[in-house]
Amino acid sequence: MSDITDTIVDKAAIIKEFGANEKDTGSAEVQIALLTARVRHLTEHLRDNRKDFHSRRGLIAMTARRRKLLDYLKRTDFKRYTAILEKLKLRR
Repeated sequence: MSDITDTIVDKAAIIKEFGANEKDTGSAEVQIALLTARVRHLTEHLRDNRKDFHSRRGLIAMTARRRKLLDYLKRTDFKRYTAILEKLKLRR
């Protein structure tokens, strides 16, 4: 498993790990994993730049989008939902 906590978001590696194939960028798992990587990267940025309110607003929007995708996955396929939570080490 690639380390998603890196400061640089490696989209290709995330898509390869969570997608069905290299071209699978639209599945819920891939979208959630990409958003999680961006959220973690932006969280690190905000630790250093506490007054960056524009980035904070973007972070809130990203977490809301990820929450909606997770809710959709929970509603449609609970096994995939629990697998992605465990793989990304997300709390719910």
